[in-house]
Amino acid sequence: MATIAVLGTLDTKGEEHAFLADIIHSRGHDTLLIDAGTGGEPTVVPDITREEVAAAGEVELSPLLDRQDRGECVSAMSMAAPKLISELASEGKVDGIISLGGGGGTAIATAAMRALPIGFPKVMVSTLAAGDTSGYLGTKDIVMIPSIADVSGLNRLSRLIFSRAAGAICGMVETDVKDSASRPLIVASMFGNTTKCISEARKVLEDAGYEVLVFAATGTGGRAMESLIESGMVDGVLDITTTELADELVGGILSAGPDRMNAAADRAIPAVVAPGCLDMVNFGEKDSVPSKFSDRTFYIHNPQVTLMRTTPEECRELGAILAGKANRHEGKITIMVPHRALSEINGKDQPFYDPEADKALFDSIRDKAEVEVQEFDEEINSSRFARACAEKLLENIRSHKEKSNTSLQA
Repeated sequence: MATIAVLGTLDTKGEEHAFLADIIHSRGHDTLLIDAGTGGEPTVVPDITREEVAAAGEVELSPLLDRQDRGECVSAMSMAAPKLISELASEGKVDGIISLGGGGGTAIATAAMRALPIGFPKVMVSTLAAGDTSGYLGTKDIVMIPSIADVSGLNRLSRLIFSRAAGAICGMVETDVKDSASRPLIVASMFGNTTKCISEARKVLEDAGYEVLVFAATGTGGRAMESLIESGMVDGVLDITTTELADELVGGILSAGPDRMNAAADRAIPAVVAPGCLDMVNFGEKDSVPSKFSDRTFYIHNPQVTLMRTTPEECRELGAILAGKANRHEGKITIMVPHRALSEINGKDQPFYDPEADKALFDSIRDKAEVEVQEFDEEINSSRFARACAEKLLENIRSHKEKSNTSLQA
């Protein structure tokens, strides 16, 4: 028997969530009915009250209820619910989560679901599921089911949709995922301009017994990689392509946000980092590039992708950013620097060849880094550099394991 959290605004959708709970009970599982409503009194009795939800997030509920500002209430519950659900999951008190909602309910429930690790069963039945759901999903594996009609009462259509959703969450918690034979996992960042490097490095890592999962450094890919690292499933990080830092700094379209490179540091996961593709900022069609950059150097990668060369000033700052993030790392991390080219179009006689900008980047990394830095007279896609990165990561993983074993024995 599993326990499934049934989270919702029980003041307006209590009957519907109670129906979900009944279907789940009929399948032999238990439920925790959780009220995240902030309007009238709940129409069904919850197992966890709205006051308890608010308290988990250190939210003062009474003033919110008095003001009855819907936006403020939804925002508050969207901060509190993730803390409660995350705590319940970490304590083994829930094995899955399901919710029904319109705009407010979807915002609250998916915020809670995004706080859960990848692989944890999550189902959201929503009036918004037919549109752009990227803001609700983030980088997590939330199953979104269109409610078709509004989530308002029980009728022949809603009973059908809700029953299927309940069956989905039950099936998810009932499925035993056997991963005992899986190889330890390494994640890697890659761009078209660093494909050769990652392909060569991956062979070395796979020959050493690791599974390598590659993420495109396209903003969403970087966030997804960070999310997987946070889940605790990752044994090593080969972060060769850190170009998303440039988009975050300069204003390109492929930023992964300010937390890029933070997950490995926070969890002390062994890592190798390189300034791959920090010679470029990404934009869409040429006409979409902001006019303030009109005097810059560009490369048309394809009709939909325009690359802009980073300046010496930007490179100096990017070096400091990369080094600063590496310095936060409490585990074993090494910065690997390829002096001859940061990308396929950065080498001598290539469109983004700029020795002054590259030197600013390299000097800044060297000056600011408090961790190991190894420098190579190689292009990033050379076989020697790729193999050196892979072998260094394997060394860092071994060192981490030895340190962990020593700590356990002590």
